[in-house]
This record gives sequence, C-alpha cells and structure tokens, in this order.
Amino acid sequence: MDMNLQKYLAFVKTVEFGSFTKAAEALSCSQSGISRMIHDLETEWGLSLMERGRAGVRLTADGKVLLPHAQQLCASCEALEVEAARLRGLESGTVRIAAAPAAATHWLPNILREFQRDCPDLRYELLHGDTNTVERWLLEGSADCGFLHLPAHPDLDTVFLEQSQLLAILPAHHPLAAQPRVPLAALCRLPFLLYQPGGHSGIMQLFAQYGTPEVLLETSDVQAILSMAEAGLGVSILPALLLENLPYRICAKSLETPAYQRFGLALRDRKAASAATRKFLDYLPYRTQREGPRRLAPPPL
Repeated sequence: MDMNLQKYLAFVKTVEFGSFTKAAEALSCSQSGISRMIHDLETEWGLSLMERGRAGVRLTADGKVLLPHAQQLCASCEALEVEAARLRGLESGTVRIAAAPAAATHWLPNILREFQRDCPDLRYELLHGDTNTVERWLLEGSADCGFLHLPAHPDLDTVFLEQSQLLAILPAHHPLAAQPRVPLAALCRLPFLLYQPGGHSGIMQLFAQYGTPEVLLETSDVQAILSMAEAGLGVSILPALLLENLPYRICAKSLETPAYQRFGLALRDRKAASAATRKFLDYLPYRTQREGPRRLAPPPL
C-alpha cells in the first residue's frame, strides 16, 4: 500500500480503537510504527491530530475536521482493492468482441454459449465489421479482441483458429460444375464476383499467372455473392467455412491448384488484456489452445 495511505489508515484505526496498541494489532505492525506514522502526518500537515492521555487518545478540533476525509479516502482505497480482487476472481468484467461475418456465424454462438454458462457474471459486447474495421477497433482500443481473416495488422497479437479451403463457386448448371476440379485459368475468363472482406484475402493473387479476372462485383457480403452466382451472373472463390448452412443452389468445387484462407483471433496485447478477456480466450477452439498465440506470416496461396 502507498505509504501515505498507510498513514491515513493508521490515523483512522487509532481513532476507531482509541489506542495505538489496538490499532497496531489491527494493522499488523508495531505500536511505535503507528505512533511514528501519525507523528509524520502531523508534521506534514503542521497540525496536531490527537491528544494522548492515560485514557487513550482523543481527537483535537483539527483532527475532528480531517478524520471524515481520511475515512473516505481509506474506504475508497478498500473498495478499489475489492473491485480489483473481484476482477482477478472473474466475478465481474466486460469483454468487447469484434467479429467479421464469418466468425459471427461460425464460432461465436458456441463459444458465447459456453462462456456465458460458466461465467454468468461476465458480460460481453459484440461489434460487427469487416477485417479492416475489426483491426482498427483493436488498434484504437474500442474492442478487446476480434475474429478476422489472417494475416492481421503486424501490431496485433494473433491466434490461429482455422484454415479453410478456397472453393470455386459456380451456378448450379454451369459447364465447369461437371469437372472434378476447377482450373483458375477458366475462372479468369468469366464474370467474377470478388469476395473482399477487408484486409488481405489473397484471392486476386491466385490469378497472378493467368491474368486479371473481369470483376463484376467486389463485396464482403457472402450472401450477395451466392445470390448472384445462383442467378448465373458470375462465378467466385470463397472459403469453405463461409458456406455452411447457406441455402443457395450453387455448386462449390475444389480448385485445380488447392489454396486456403486462414482465420483467427487478434488482440492488441495479450499480456495486457483484462482478466475477463483472458478468460474468454480459454473458450476458443481446442486447436487454438494447442498452438498458442503467435504472429502469423501471410499464408501460402
């Protein structure tokens, strides 16, 4: 405890017990230590706080004026320590979670259900945005952790969650749907619906040796891409993870040259994260706990 606070506490306890000896016992220090701290206060303030006598101690007029302030300060200090202990014990706290669309539907429901079941007194706030927006929220401190596409901004600590295969998205009756694997060169010659979730998706890099696709639409809205592909307006490439439980009549085929997209969680500084945030990290998928936090290099495509 700060030395000045210790002095104020010595003052308050001595008045409370009416005795240096009893105050010393309550604060686990010596009687001479209590006497010295009160003497130091009187010297610092240039005032006499107590009168000593055979019957014990009693406050001077100045002491009576200052005592309520010292009591309030000590009570505030105690409340601060209690609240810090509660946070360490995870009895309270809030986690601000930012999520790109993929995470909001794929991981968060199960994670939050278990988190809330085991830690009912912890609260969470959800923020939804693309990868660029999630990164910005993390860097400026508006969010405690965020689910996004990897690689993330180099100033963030990242945790790998899952690698998802990139699949060619075709209208259900497209001629390429009959092939076991779709060549990138063939997609390059068709109207292309570009999935661009913010940050680095790596999809355009796949076409480096084949030319530049004719981009009809560029969006982070997966359902918009699937809806347009279903209508026969274009083709696309999407991570398999984003295609679960979506009711569109499209064909998803493996690429002739396999490629993958990484997904993960990021936070500004794991060591400085709140106790509530660190507890939330315990509920990430098992593979995350096995690999542990690390900075990720751009994935090979």
